[in-house]
Parts: sequence; structure tokens; C-alpha cells
Amino acid sequence: MRFLKILVTTLTATTIIGLIVLITVIVMRFQQESTLPLPQNITLPEGVTATAITRGAGWLAIVTNDDRILIMGLDGETVHQEITITATN
Repeated sequence: MRFLKILVTTLTATTIIGLIVLITVIVMRFQQESTLPLPQNITLPEGVTATAITRGAGWLAIVTNDDRILIMGLDGETVHQEITITATN
């Protein structure tokens, strides 16, 4: 019975220490600065509103309210490609 008590106490201590380490790692990870910053300004065509944005390595993809995806440079001004979204049934 004494051996079982020692095992339960050890398991409890290990679980508590593991939880503290896990919480510490998560907090440290969320405090890190983003490695992929967005440009300060993004210039869109007249009358267009952005509904979503995604950043890749060297490009931005902006979904607009008129069913287009604009692939832009990281400067936020140069449009490299324009993709029209069509609904399929």
C-alpha cells in the first residue's frame, strides 16, 4: 500500500510539473512577434473592399467584395495577378 501511495504522489507531481511547463511554453510562444508582418497600407482599386487577406512568402492574397482575389506584392500596391471567383453548382 505504501508503494502505491508513492506512485500516486509521483504521478501527481509529474502531472503538475508537466502542466506548468506546457502553459509556460504556450505563453512564451504567443508573446513572440509575428515573423510575417503586413504592409502599413494596401492600395485597392477604386470601389473595392477587402473581405479577407492572406500573406504568403513574398505575396498577399486579398479577397474582395466583388468576387475577385488579388495577388499583390508585399508593398501593398502592385497587383501581380487577378483571379475571378465563379460559383459552381
